This record gives sequence, structure tokens and C-alpha cells, in this order.
Amino acid sequence: MSTELPESAVAPAEAPSTAPSRRTFIATSTAVGGAVVAGGLVAGTSPFGAEEAAAAEAPPTSAVSLTVNGRRHTVTVDNRTSLLDLLREHLGLTGSKKGCNAGACGACSVLVDGRRVNSCLTLTVRLDGAEVTTIEGLARGDELHPLQQAFIDQDAFQCGYCTPGQIMSGVACIQEGHTGSEEEIREWMSGNICRCGCYVKIVRAVEQAAGRK
Repeated sequence: MSTELPESAVAPAEAPSTAPSRRTFIATSTAVGGAVVAGGLVAGTSPFGAEEAAAAEAPPTSAVSLTVNGRRHTVTVDNRTSLLDLLREHLGLTGSKKGCNAGACGACSVLVDGRRVNSCLTLTVRLDGAEVTTIEGLARGDELHPLQQAFIDQDAFQCGYCTPGQIMSGVACIQEGHTGSEEEIREWMSGNICRCGCYVKIVRAVEQAAGRK
């Protein structure tokens, strides 16, 4: 007895479908779209106009005119530029040191209109018309400032990194009249840190320059 089925009873083989499935279509579209976006970013295109992009990239700047150590300077700086960076990076006055850059060590101390400030926390754009004195501006030619000489006489430094800020703060301390005692000098110089621990000799130097020794 034959078990073969007639040709009409045999199911025809399914032909491979050429239409993409929903899942394949979504995956392909996502990949192509990502490639287009990535290609645009690599090529440097922007969804904004070129002018808007350039304006967004350029930091705001201001022209500032100030006197530093008796010399007038007019500079155009990024509005975020600190006085310390102006002195060191723009004017080449590297005597003021960048220690903590957070106003905690006093290594960057300078005088602005006769008052001591931490130059790392002082924005240049706020100093239009101001008069700034740094450690480079204390001496008169070969004649040292009395406090500079006192630091030498009292050997009031070791590594010397904090010395410019110590001297500038000491000058202000004397001008402010806060030299009545060792304790008063220590209190009014407490914002200046000496990691070498020369505080005793620093106090003696301030006393000498103030005429107490």
C-alpha cells in the first residue's frame, strides 16, 4: 500500500520573506539615525547657527585699567580672571605665590588701595581704577623696604614660598597699627601660613620694622 501523498496534499515550502520585521526596522532606523547624528558632531556641525555657537564659546571679557607698583596698565581679561592670575600670567609679576588658591594660606597677599587682600579671591574686573602694590613694588631701587630688611636680619624664612605674602601682610599690619604686642601681631598675621614654622622670627621682623625692637 503506497503512503505517498498526492502533490496537491503536500504543503508548499515557504519562500523567505524579504519584508523586514517591526523589530528589525526599529533597530535599523535607530542605528542609521545615530550614525547620522554622530557624523554631524564629528564633522563639527551644530544645531545652532555658527554665530550663536561662537558666542556661546567665547567667555565674557572686560577692559580694566589699574595701577600696579606705580605703573598704569590697561588690559582686557576674561571676567573670571583673578588678580593673582593677572599679576602672574599677564604682567609677569610672579612674586605673589599661588598656594591654596582658596584664600586660606595668604601666600598671594597684596595691597589694593593700601588694604591687604588675597589676590586669588579678588576679581580683576572689580579693580578698575585701583592701585595695587605687590612684593616687587616695595623696594626703592636697591633700598629694601624696612620689613624686607627685617626679614633678612631676623632670618624670618626658610623655604621662602610664603615670604612675599608674609611681608605684604606685615606691611599692612604695621600701617593699620596692629603691632602693640606679640599677641596682637600674631592675631593680625594669622591669615598667613608658614609651613616651615618661622612664626617667632616673623613676629620679631614685624616688631623690628614697626620700631618696637
